[in-house]
Amino acid sequence: MAEPIVVLQDVAKTYPMVGGGLRPVLDATSLAFPAGQRVGILGPNGAGKSTLLRLIAGSEAPDAGIVHRFGRVSFPLGFSGTFHPDLSGRENLLFLARVYGADAAALVEEVTEFAELGDDIEAPVRQYSSGMAAKLAFGASLALDFDVYLVDEATEVGDARFRARAAAAFQAKLRDAALILVSHNSHTIRRFCECCAILHAGRLTPFATVDEALEAYADLMGVADA
Repeated sequence: MAEPIVVLQDVAKTYPMVGGGLRPVLDATSLAFPAGQRVGILGPNGAGKSTLLRLIAGSEAPDAGIVHRFGRVSFPLGFSGTFHPDLSGRENLLFLARVYGADAAALVEEVTEFAELGDDIEAPVRQYSSGMAAKLAFGASLALDFDVYLVDEATEVGDARFRARAAAAFQAKLRDAALILVSHNSHTIRRFCECCAILHAGRLTPFATVDEALEAYADLMGVADA
């Protein structure tokens, strides 16, 4: 088995519920994500999939336990909190360049061209449409080299031509990197992942194959796998 790239060690996380009480996202969970493997995380809306990615990325702390990282972990692609809304696209990219030790000018040029933002790179991100913000995040993640990419649902943005170009670039990155992708969409999981886990009611249950996970998820949700 490959060496782990991320290890959850007895990680616990809860969130307060509307009306009182706490909702478990992870309940003393331990799981290793192997280097170079493409892992899907299935879960219904509200299960805490985005929270799990933020815990892995380090942008949110667990209530208990430790998240070990043994390589360069990306920011969650598709997570709206990646960029500061009052800064321009350029300023956000300059900040990312400092954080990840990248060439600032080259990063800005590459992302601006790839995301097709033109002069909008100088505008505050709060003025971007959701599609523009997603293109910015996608372009930035592809321009930086990571050992594991975190993807939050949004793997397809823009028109058909942009989606095809982005998918090809993303697949090229995954030849040398691991992937942790959270989704409730079986088609997305099948397209990108080799194995899968289910996040439900605070438990993260791994399965050896995508098919096994999808069958268990269909039973859990009481629907047929699409």
